[in-house]
Amino acid sequence: MQVINLGEKNSIANQFVAELRNVQVQTDRQRFRANLEKLGSIMAYEISKTLAYQSQVIQTPLAQTQTNLLQTQPILITVLRAGLPYFQGFQNFFDSAPAGFIGAYRKEGAEIKINLEYLATPDLTGQTIILIDPMLATGKSIIRAVQELERHGKPAHIHVAALIAAPEGIEYVQQNLKLPATIWTFAMDEKLDHRFYIVPGLGDAGDLSFGEKL
Repeated sequence: MQVINLGEKNSIANQFVAELRNVQVQTDRQRFRANLEKLGSIMAYEISKTLAYQSQVIQTPLAQTQTNLLQTQPILITVLRAGLPYFQGFQNFFDSAPAGFIGAYRKEGAEIKINLEYLATPDLTGQTIILIDPMLATGKSIIRAVQELERHGKPAHIHVAALIAAPEGIEYVQQNLKLPATIWTFAMDEKLDHRFYIVPGLGDAGDLSFGEKL
């Protein structure tokens, strides 16, 4: 399974990630959501380079021209609620893509358990999926989500689109995700702490986007 860290190369994306991490900037929720959306668009563009294209003839006002266009749009699936602003960035590029939504959260304790209470998705049989979740921490939510998604058909390929990832989560996904997959991230962070939070990370992306939950 290939892991692609877009943050290894200099680009404007690294500035947006830095602003997401910065506690002095995080207090501006609108800016936080906007940066998530920008990074979603950037990653969508990078993933688009790996998809299948076919040649088509286009009629301009002056002549015909040939260009390569996507064969099919990928299916975008996001984890609620933290993934919503990030997901919007992908929709900006894959603007006619079908979409699915997962309501999953982790139950904290001595061992992390994932509760999944909502799933809405189209038929996934033979499709390319982009699974959008800002934080890849333990990796257990990704695996739990994929297990449920397979009930709606076996996809051809899964692109796991994480904003920030921990090495423990990457390893867990690599060991437990049996379908063809690629992991994408903008930052491979140092580790998980004793609470299974990513260090240095950025905090709770959902709370920073929408406010603290009860």
